[in-house]
Amino acid sequence: MNRRCALLILTAFVACSYPLTVAGNDGKQSTEKSKERYMSILCTPIPSTSSAPPSVHTLAPADVSALHALGIPAMHRDEASRVVSRVAELLSMFNPEVMAKPVEEASSLPRTLQEEAESLVRSISHQVTEWKVVLLFVPADSLCACSSDDAEKVKTVVREVEEALQLLQERLPQSLVHVAVWGTIHQEDSQCDCKYDQIPHRLHRATILKSLQDSLSQALQNPKPHSKEEEFAAVLQSAPLVLEQASGSSTWFDLDRLAMQLWENMLQTSMGQSQFEDGPVLNIPCPTQERPHLRTMKNTPTRKEIETLATVDPFMGTEMNCADRSPSPTIPTSVHELRPGDFKVVAAVGDSITAANGVGANKDNILLVINEYRGLSWSIGGDENLTSVTTLPNILKEFNPNVTGFSEGICKATSRLSFLNQAVAGAKSADMVSQVNKLVNLMKNDKRIDFQNDWKVITMFIGGNDICDFCTDSTFFSPSNIAIRIQQALDILHKKVPRAVVNLVELLNVVPLRDLHKDPALGCPTWFVNYVCPCVLRPKDGTTDLQKVADFNQAYQLVMRQLIDSGRYDTHDNFTVILQPFMREVHLPMLENGHPDRSYFTPDCFHLSQKAHTLMARALWNNMFEPVGNKTFTQDFEAGIELKCPSETHPFIRTAVNSNYTFPGPPPTTAPSSNWGSDFTCTNMAPSDSVPTSAHKVRPGDIKVVGALGDSITAGFGAKAKSLMELLIESRGVSWSIGGDQNLEAVTTLPNILRKFNPEIKGMSMGQGRNQSGLNMAVSGAKIEEIPDQIRTLIDAMKSDTTLDFDKDWKLVTLFIGGNDLCQYCNDRDSLSPQKYAHHMMTSLDLLYKEVPRVIVNILKIMEIEGLRQIKRDNVLCNLLQSYLCPCFILPKDNSLELSEMKRINRDMQVETENVVFSGRYDGREDFAAVVQPFFQNTVVPLSAESKPDATFFSEDCFHFSERGHASMAVALWNSMLEPVGGKQTYNNFTDARHIKCPTEEHPYIFTNVNSFPIREVDDPHVEETVPVWLAAVLAVAGLVVGCFVTGLICYCTTKRNKKRNSQSKNTAF
Repeated sequence: MNRRCALLILTAFVACSYPLTVAGNDGKQSTEKSKERYMSILCTPIPSTSSAPPSVHTLAPADVSALHALGIPAMHRDEASRVVSRVAELLSMFNPEVMAKPVEEASSLPRTLQEEAESLVRSISHQVTEWKVVLLFVPADSLCACSSDDAEKVKTVVREVEEALQLLQERLPQSLVHVAVWGTIHQEDSQCDCKYDQIPHRLHRATILKSLQDSLSQALQNPKPHSKEEEFAAVLQSAPLVLEQASGSSTWFDLDRLAMQLWENMLQTSMGQSQFEDGPVLNIPCPTQERPHLRTMKNTPTRKEIETLATVDPFMGTEMNCADRSPSPTIPTSVHELRPGDFKVVAAVGDSITAANGVGANKDNILLVINEYRGLSWSIGGDENLTSVTTLPNILKEFNPNVTGFSEGICKATSRLSFLNQAVAGAKSADMVSQVNKLVNLMKNDKRIDFQNDWKVITMFIGGNDICDFCTDSTFFSPSNIAIRIQQALDILHKKVPRAVVNLVELLNVVPLRDLHKDPALGCPTWFVNYVCPCVLRPKDGTTDLQKVADFNQAYQLVMRQLIDSGRYDTHDNFTVILQPFMREVHLPMLENGHPDRSYFTPDCFHLSQKAHTLMARALWNNMFEPVGNKTFTQDFEAGIELKCPSETHPFIRTAVNSNYTFPGPPPTTAPSSNWGSDFTCTNMAPSDSVPTSAHKVRPGDIKVVGALGDSITAGFGAKAKSLMELLIESRGVSWSIGGDQNLEAVTTLPNILRKFNPEIKGMSMGQGRNQSGLNMAVSGAKIEEIPDQIRTLIDAMKSDTTLDFDKDWKLVTLFIGGNDLCQYCNDRDSLSPQKYAHHMMTSLDLLYKEVPRVIVNILKIMEIEGLRQIKRDNVLCNLLQSYLCPCFILPKDNSLELSEMKRINRDMQVETENVVFSGRYDGREDFAAVVQPFFQNTVVPLSAESKPDATFFSEDCFHFSERGHASMAVALWNSMLEPVGGKQTYNNFTDARHIKCPTEEHPYIFTNVNSFPIREVDDPHVEETVPVWLAAVLAVAGLVVGCFVTGLICYCTTKRNKKRNSQSKNTAF
């Protein structure tokens, strides 16, 4: 199947997300208008002349006849080739005949880039008159930022690229080469000498990527003169392609993101404007009438960075004006009576701020950010003295020249010079326990320290890397989990370290740091910081994603305060933990010209320079002399900070006790959760001795007829699909509530479970399509207003079936509907309101209640469908579909007002369902029972063995359920039927479909409102009031496919494909 047709199929499925009304003579016109709207998802080719462009600088996507790739990274050959394939798909929007040479298999002997270029030239020598695009990848994973010859290795790589480009320029005319640096965040460095040291891996990778990117940029900005300026051009992609292998996003989503990044940077877009946004919904950037060409340095000149040079203050020392610097007359026995001169030991734990990464780096040398200038570290450095280097130990030396424990020089945490500075670059809160244990062992075993008698001051500053990664796993990096990890580390110190004051420095406010990267004049490497701290820098201004950063930041600060305010570390007089909040509200220093002052930051515009460390040391010292409950929590570094001194009235380090501070106590905790489910071991499977006359005394074996009402979920749409083309097939035989294919050992459905109790059950749907639908009346695309018509068809079918006894057979009918109503609610709030939903639900149940004897009706609550954005598949079409299939739930940003409204409507529909059923309206007949099965009220995302969202529960479109998903739903429904009303499970965690409950001797009946035990419902504590976002689009598709429109689109696609095949003169390689 060619790429153009594949893209048309994409529009066909996208079309299914919108309701289509075709009536009378307007039907054709409506279809054409809808088709135009859905085709707009793809780029519209810009009209061009029939002749080939005369210059590479006027080359448009439609002019490209072939796409080739060089330098495919050996360690990521598969991923890079799939990115190339995706770019080929995008090019085919403009030229369906574009050829893309398949990426060659890796050879046994590695080839140089020049050898690959030579091979490419030979293979396409016959295409010299056609325009070609060559993607030249420059892998960076073999380079080491910490190697002694790192600079030479970078130069070698750049020379190889220049040589390959020179060859292509001379022998491959009519070519545009896009050079892209390729790197990874989580790839281990098998060739790197420093792979076992403590450089944080992500910072290491980012640094070498930046160095290589800058070197290539300089080389390509100054190309060697040649005579083919109109026939050949080479341009560097503006940012490296970074494969986030272990990120919260699935790998295929990452490949889509890389392809979109590569594609957008190939386009001649306006400077500083981006059509592509890196988020859960990918959009296709397109050429414009104003800028229709592929980018070259000539037609899209790069912006020259104008660096604002800050006035760097060379004076990093501090004047000590304190008159009284004497220690206590005798060694204090109470932590609340400590003078500065009483401290004999300093220590610190934390991350790269305390490790002092890049503190002494020159402004233009980003590789020096790897260096850890521990002797300059604000809380633990001991280089020189206070007159030239301001640190907490150097301040303490003015009170006690014999203080020990500080770090010196440039070193790692394992170095002797680091001493009691056990901070590790890249560390998170989860690393604090390890660091603290190492610190305790060092203090115990060092002869310079009297572990039992020396007073110690230990500073802990952590949380920055947690906030940088919180968006990848908001549960792991939740504020409560951060607090637990910090508590575990502090508990060790509290238990094992006598005579100690611990400064817990509150996490700084990170949001203002974004301003550095919004000012292009500063020349900050924004992509670099995106690499190192993605969750803080990537959100757009004014979005809920950015608000979430601020909310998490404040929540981290709050839990730190609550932990210390619990009073758990003030249980005896020789230990305390003091929260120092001076970083809570930090204002970014500004220059007189209005630009941020970059001199407070290292070359990466992320870590802090010595100038900032100087002010942090002063601020920490001052916080130590401010009373608990009245400490400075905001800093304006521009105003400067003068050191405070002990006074006659307050000569001691301030603690909660000597500040007369009363702890408010710890916050309340929640109860642990419980598990559910059991294996299938049923033995009591006999029916009643005589046919029951009451719906409240029906055993599973008494059910003789099953029926179902609903939409595409119940129709089994795409349940067994293995490709996008098979999505249109309704596999009704495996439908969760009504399917009857094979048996329970092979296919798990509600009827197959019931067949264990009554093998002669009737009404099941079988196979595919509608020929053997049985009493499965579900229609793909249905909304609740269509259910009465389905019920009328069901009643007629049961009455006309001679194998059924309509009046005497017990029937079980399952109603599951509402996904389409909810997914389209924002487009028609009036007719799709919860009130209208309740009205149609009542009308439907009234019809069953009035006309169907001996029936139990399962009414399922609509799912909690906050979204399906976590479910991805390695298919660019699938990943682009989601925002179109359920716009009302997928398009709103997290925590937005729009999403809040949809969640409220979702919950309101669930409540309205209960209100209708429990109204008493259906309690007048003994042989009728309507039972709400609430297991979809809350839904927990299914996880794979790797703790990632498990896409195997979903079909190829990432929306409908797969056969495995149907099996899980069937078991959840069965188990809910055997749970009493008021005690039914209100969540579904999609476990494997073998945990089947059984009727008991005490209660062998299907539970109804009448026969249920008076059991109070206890919600699972793990299920939040608002459940995670993953099933948003599952129900979205529950009506997203309207038969007539899908058929029309498929016919349209087939016609286009046939026309194309007839005129096609070349085959597409991809």
